[in-house]
Amino acid sequence: MEAASAGTELFSTDFWITSGIIFVLLCLSGMFSGSETALTAASRARIHHLAKSGDKRAERVSRLTDDPERLIGAILLGNNLVNILASAMATSLFLSVLGENGVYFATAVMTALVLIFSEVLPKSYAIANPDRTALSVAFFIQIIVSLFAPVVALVQKIVRFTLRIFGIDISNVESVLTAHEEIRGAIDLHRQEGGLVKEDTRMLGSILDLDDVTIEDVMIHRKNMQAVDVNLSADDIITTVVRSPYTRLPVYDGDPENIVGVLHSKDVLRALRRAGGQMNRFNVKRIMIKPWFVPETTSLKEQLNAFLERKVHFALVVDEYGAIQGLVTLEDILEEIVGDIADEHDFDVPGVQPQADGSVIVEGTVTIRDLNRMFEWHLPDEEATTIAGLVIHEAETIPIVGKVFIFHGFQFEVTARRRNQVTGLRVRKIAKATSEG
Repeated sequence: MEAASAGTELFSTDFWITSGIIFVLLCLSGMFSGSETALTAASRARIHHLAKSGDKRAERVSRLTDDPERLIGAILLGNNLVNILASAMATSLFLSVLGENGVYFATAVMTALVLIFSEVLPKSYAIANPDRTALSVAFFIQIIVSLFAPVVALVQKIVRFTLRIFGIDISNVESVLTAHEEIRGAIDLHRQEGGLVKEDTRMLGSILDLDDVTIEDVMIHRKNMQAVDVNLSADDIITTVVRSPYTRLPVYDGDPENIVGVLHSKDVLRALRRAGGQMNRFNVKRIMIKPWFVPETTSLKEQLNAFLERKVHFALVVDEYGAIQGLVTLEDILEEIVGDIADEHDFDVPGVQPQADGSVIVEGTVTIRDLNRMFEWHLPDEEATTIAGLVIHEAETIPIVGKVFIFHGFQFEVTARRRNQVTGLRVRKIAKATSEG
């Protein structure tokens, strides 16, 4: 009777102590699991912003995530230690209570407890609140990483040595995605999830494209440039400036290729005021400014920075031989980002006319980039800037009116041609690209 009483007392004390230890170990396991999810899913941009603002917890998170291999190694080491210890103690507890069958009960109970309360529950919470959770656990995980640092370093060496045996070297592995690609991926993801509208997505994508797009793609071609001859009379020059929708005009001397200056409409008004309206006192050479020439291969990002640095909004574009190809303004670059910027003096020049049958009537000078953005097409623009240039490139000839081509999933019909220039096209998207029709 006394033995039975002592056995019951011993069972009761050991049972609750062991159960309490297992409970603490399961809580630690949940902490490790949630921390792993939170620290890997936390927004690096937001954490970086908080760290720059002086948030100590964010600084800890930044330091931890700077070495992800060490971080994950320490968390996994701690998680496995507490899980294995909890399972071993649970097995011992159930064996003492249920005998040999206790192994099966211990396996079933611990699997359920670990899965629900140490894995799914903490990870679900962490994935729903990654930033908040990461900031909360940063101090605890920093202690764990420091404590397990020697063991984790040894594990890393063993892992890397084992991988080298199979010809895999991860010591110098860099991120597959560049910073721009990561940002672009985030933008596309938010667009799909409804966080961004189409126009915002296009604008943000255009900013990222500034490094890849050259002046040649957005410039006003020399055929469409409005310029003024320096040898004209003062009255003719002023008339040209007044009638032009542009604020700045290139000034040439005899030959349009011979650009000698740039005339600003405000400078013309100031000069007329100083001259008291007397045309004979107006001298265009005194008020025009020195032209600025830039190569056509300059990227939009470089040109935008140059505009800001020089505090000018106008540049003339030349090719590798120094021949004038066109002009580019600050507005042209901004329009590449935000779309067309029209004011009360802009002319409405139709270049794209969607038709009822689904086709599009396009002027030959319309750029491929504009069409792609307008209709969400994916026509290549590596070999040509304009839609007419693309047709000529693919056809390897200057086609006559009525000629039809099919390539890149589109049908192109030449509707207008002037001399050696394709001036009009009818473009229709088809289900599948075939050979020339």
